[in-house]
Amino acid sequence: MPIRFFLKQWLMPPGLFLLLLAAGWWLRRRRPRLATACFGLGFAGLWLMSLPLVVQEAARLLETEPALAPEVWTQLAQRADAIVVLGAGRDRGDPAWGGEDQPSAPALERLRYAAQLAKASGLPVLTSGGLHYGSPPSEASLMAQRLQLDFGVTTTWREEASLTTWENAKLSAELLRKQGIHRVVLVTQSWHMQRSRWSFERVGLEVVPAPVGLLGVDHARPFAGLIPESRAVWQNGVLLNEAVGLVGYRLFY
Repeated sequence: MPIRFFLKQWLMPPGLFLLLLAAGWWLRRRRPRLATACFGLGFAGLWLMSLPLVVQEAARLLETEPALAPEVWTQLAQRADAIVVLGAGRDRGDPAWGGEDQPSAPALERLRYAAQLAKASGLPVLTSGGLHYGSPPSEASLMAQRLQLDFGVTTTWREEASLTTWENAKLSAELLRKQGIHRVVLVTQSWHMQRSRWSFERVGLEVVPAPVGLLGVDHARPFAGLIPESRAVWQNGVLLNEAVGLVGYRLFY
């Protein structure tokens, strides 16, 4: 896992662009033309990754599932038998919570939405997510805890072994089939929904997409979103990682 993590960080932006900048500096005397090309690509890549406009346009390519209209929330029980909310990582040892791990901000966004859907529809909830750092508690357990304490929603099932989106789908499907469930409302980030829906349908479940946290909406930034922002670097990195994952899943699964 550490080697895989290391390679991923340097072969994907922004790590890749930093390597190009370093290569440009290293080659500046021996291969000035190549050095210029490396520097230009590295600089241009970092600049594009920092733009809110790029976030908006890139997200629109990935966010192909429309959001659920609030007026259909109460009708979800006619279309599905359970709500599945996918984990999105966890934050380690937050002192504000007595040193206990907490779901990440994207995970909490998913939980809030899943709670509203569960209250409106009456559908049971499954949380899915394994040991994000290789040690307990699982993401599924943390999410179930926050659903109960923060939103008053009881989790019916926990899938606590998955480490990837594909495993989310495969292991959740195995658990739900034992309950005779084959139709689910799937809650995850909008940019993650394409890959998630593909995975869940691939393992034989019918999916009602319930995306949340759309990035492809109007960025509302001044100067047409062409001023660099640190947040955009992270968002563009997530979107690029998702695009690569979408291709990879179709190749390997």
